[in-house]
Amino acid sequence: MSVFLGEILAHPALAAADPVVHPQGVVADAQPVRWVHSSEVLDIAPLLRGGELLLCGGITLATAAPAKRADYVRELAQRGVAALAIETGGALPEIPADMLQTAEEYGLPVVELRKVVPFVGVMQAINSMLVSESVGHLQQADAATRAMAAELAHGASLDKMLGVLAGITGSAVKLTSPWGVTMGSAVPEGWSNGVDAHAGEGTGDDDGSGPDAHGGFYAVAGGTVITVDIPVRGVLMGRLEVHVPDVADTALAQVAGERAVDILGLALLQHTPPGLHALAGAELMRAVLNSAPEWRLEQLAPGAGFPTDSPAVVAAIHAAAPQELRGAVENFLSSERIPCAAYLDDTELVVMIGLPCTETAGERRQLLESLQGLEGDHDAVIAVGPLADGVAEAAWSLAEARRALEVRQIRRRNASARRRHPSRGLVVVDAQDTAVESLALTCLDASSREAFVSRQLRAVLDHDAQRQSQLLETLQVWLDSGCNTAQSARELHLERQSMHHRLQRIFELCGGDPRGTGRLAALHLAARMAGLP
Repeated sequence: MSVFLGEILAHPALAAADPVVHPQGVVADAQPVRWVHSSEVLDIAPLLRGGELLLCGGITLATAAPAKRADYVRELAQRGVAALAIETGGALPEIPADMLQTAEEYGLPVVELRKVVPFVGVMQAINSMLVSESVGHLQQADAATRAMAAELAHGASLDKMLGVLAGITGSAVKLTSPWGVTMGSAVPEGWSNGVDAHAGEGTGDDDGSGPDAHGGFYAVAGGTVITVDIPVRGVLMGRLEVHVPDVADTALAQVAGERAVDILGLALLQHTPPGLHALAGAELMRAVLNSAPEWRLEQLAPGAGFPTDSPAVVAAIHAAAPQELRGAVENFLSSERIPCAAYLDDTELVVMIGLPCTETAGERRQLLESLQGLEGDHDAVIAVGPLADGVAEAAWSLAEARRALEVRQIRRRNASARRRHPSRGLVVVDAQDTAVESLALTCLDASSREAFVSRQLRAVLDHDAQRQSQLLETLQVWLDSGCNTAQSARELHLERQSMHHRLQRIFELCGGDPRGTGRLAALHLAARMAGLP
């Protein structure tokens, strides 16, 4: 069974800390925990996977500004952390009320550790328990995969193979096409879920709430639904749904579903092999990802619907649910009759998009606006690469898109808390906006960049370091706005008078107002390069 927060807090290693869960009413026994981690770093969220119990000694929180503490809690919650445990006493007598309010708003359980316990010992004790649990899940999942492979070797149907998975997980399972058509399903023996598993078989609508035409599948009333994509040769061919009841082990179902991807892919390849157009698109995108020779790209392009000399852009997409966003992107492009090819590589979705040979720049701008307006609640960042004159330049467009994502992360990390964009929601990034940073990263080594930035901005950088000011950020925003003081003040959330005071101080440090001089370009270049690794 999964290990829940309540069980972990009751473990002798943590029970000695006299833990109290905030807010009151949180059901700790319903909160699964995947791992226990300890860190005092307030920007730790991007390094976590979700499901962790994070232990914090409270030292950095004690001196952090309220806005920083709120960002810390919000980012952990949005990352899917199971709970945050904070040691109180000493530097942090109690958990700040504003932190608890933010945590309650975002649904993050906060555990107050009212006595000191050694975090290293806590992690060793509880993570050992979690590892044992994970090993057991892997063994059961591998047993299911071997049994499914044996069924496939004997020519069993999809229903029969899914029955093995249903039996191991104690859950109802269903395999659908990317368009939602049920291809197979199964329920464990004796499945009731409040109804007879075979009653009215084949008579209900296939809406997940009643029996369908495959073995009387019923969705779970309550419980958890786990979805796993099934790709075949880079083409999405199916989607596995595991409907886990409250009494079953969700962690086991997750592991078993993920381990079954390859064998179900083989089964789908036998039953419904992908079409030639889809295979050509996947093969073309693999060639782009591997920077294949120009002749190979031009050889593959026509089969995927791309004339070899047609303009195109390549988008690199990082998303919480990449396959869901892939469907939204492909549906939009298909509705506009825009040729595209997509490939999902681990957590990155790469899409090549064809553009017309006339009014190409305008069409690219329209594409950026359309992607920003995609329907649905997507948590993703889409970076659109610069225009490639033909498929031979697709790998370059992809490299620039990826670099734009890297620059965005650097900017977010260096920005003040008030200017950081929300972590969730759909964000579209234009790689052309980061052309300066791309040039600096590809054509200048780190020491040359650092030397140039220091020569242009040393006084500003020293001022920020000594006085904890934000003059560099102010200068960056002002230059990026075309030296528009009013617009910069709005973006920085400053009064115009405060903005003028900051600019005056910057000009004093930089040797005068750079407007109307050749120093303006040099300052702008240095400001864009500042912070690059």
